[in-house]
Amino acid sequence: MGRHAIEIKCQKAKALVSKMADLILIVDDEPVQRRLMQGITEKLGYKTLVADGGTSAMKMLTGKHASRICAVILDLVMPDMSGMEVLEALSNEKISPPVIVQTAQGGVETAVNAMRAGAVDFVVKPASPERLKVSLQNALKLGALEGEIKRIQKTATGKLTIDEIISASPSMNSVKTIAQKAAKSNIPVLVEGESGVGKEMISRAIQGMSERASKSFVTVNCGALPENLVESILFGHEKGAFTGASDKHLGKFQEANGGTLFLDEVGELTLDMQVKLLRAIQEGEVDPVGSSKPVKVDFRLISATNRNLEEEVREGNFREDLYYRLSVLPLTVPPLRKRREDIPELLRHFVARIAAEEGRSNIKGVKRTAIEMLSEFDWPGNIRQLENAVFRAVVLCESDELTINEFPQIASQLHYELPIVVAPKIDTTTTPQETLAEPINEAVTSDETLSMLNQEGDIISLENAEREVIKYAIKKYNGSMSKIARKLEIGRSTLYRKLREYDLEDIHNDDDQLIA
Repeated sequence: MGRHAIEIKCQKAKALVSKMADLILIVDDEPVQRRLMQGITEKLGYKTLVADGGTSAMKMLTGKHASRICAVILDLVMPDMSGMEVLEALSNEKISPPVIVQTAQGGVETAVNAMRAGAVDFVVKPASPERLKVSLQNALKLGALEGEIKRIQKTATGKLTIDEIISASPSMNSVKTIAQKAAKSNIPVLVEGESGVGKEMISRAIQGMSERASKSFVTVNCGALPENLVESILFGHEKGAFTGASDKHLGKFQEANGGTLFLDEVGELTLDMQVKLLRAIQEGEVDPVGSSKPVKVDFRLISATNRNLEEEVREGNFREDLYYRLSVLPLTVPPLRKRREDIPELLRHFVARIAAEEGRSNIKGVKRTAIEMLSEFDWPGNIRQLENAVFRAVVLCESDELTINEFPQIASQLHYELPIVVAPKIDTTTTPQETLAEPINEAVTSDETLSMLNQEGDIISLENAEREVIKYAIKKYNGSMSKIARKLEIGRSTLYRKLREYDLEDIHNDDDQLIA
């Protein structure tokens, strides 16, 4: 891919990220201070909203942009509604974006009171860009981590709701609206979508908002059931019903009695089991293996599939009557490539959680260039693939932010240029002036990075690459042929031959130095 095509791809990603960038709400009654904070914050790469007081801030925090506000920079001293009153109102309304408070009246008591009221950080006016950057990074990471903890706790207790589903895209908002309506009844729901899009989480959220929220949520992966044990696992068996049945087993339908039964990958069931599943749904009862009478069960049924069941019905692989029983309310979850607006928020939450789990508390987030690249990728494995990519990146990261270098597979597929870094070795014989020598041409940059692409965006030849390395070595080691040959691990005769080939000779043999 040429340089022009790469630039177009980058521009598309930047435009995409710009549309879905996190919003920082700046609240201050002083116009000059508002503009100052807005300028600093936007230079740090965030999009902003501004409010001239506490009252207007609360309207924004409960208005149409509320879901996009990821942090608040709040002045404490304001005439209409003070910062402390805003913090109290946020607590009462259970609105929880991280809040950084700022005031010209810095003091220990003020800071303590603000933190007790719910603020995550405290800065004194005028805050420097460096201080604000650190504060925002920490606040966003803390907010994401708290969100993950809350989500995990609610999932474990069966109280996960649609509000906990990370989403900012219109297509997912439509799914969430339908899911909220489905939760108000016992209507059977069929959740459709590619593998890894979050079908089970949507299903748990439906149960978490229903009247069965406090009851059991029983998951069955239909694709992983052993063929000879499917009936026993689903419907249960009596003691002695078959060889090895030493105890009575209730089965998944009876385990879900009073709660929700989630049949994942329901399209994997055989036609024989589809018949028995249809009867259980129609009659509200199951026939345990070896039992002489059916058992009544009361359950909410949610199914999920990554197959096109309508196509499976046409091909005779899935019963039409069962399909219509399962898909009373079909709910299609779009793949991640069709809701790219969700990628930055998903990244923030995954980085916060995984960094905490892996003991990498120094990692604050993801560089904007990396977010742009990741937002351009199609993610065939959807959210699951994104999570695994972040996991690998966090483990490999050696700085406080994830960069493009931590996602080499993605960068390679998108043809993003990864710089080839020449790691300098410490040489005690060189002087500070030699070590800090300026680059000798455009191919060598001040951070000792050699470009592997030419001006047309094509990779340079091995011959040109070798020539640039030798030129770099000549400059770095001040023309000392012995040292250059030793560092390049080649003989001096080979080095002189290559100097002639690349028109780099002009060697003075007496002092072994290159004559400029």
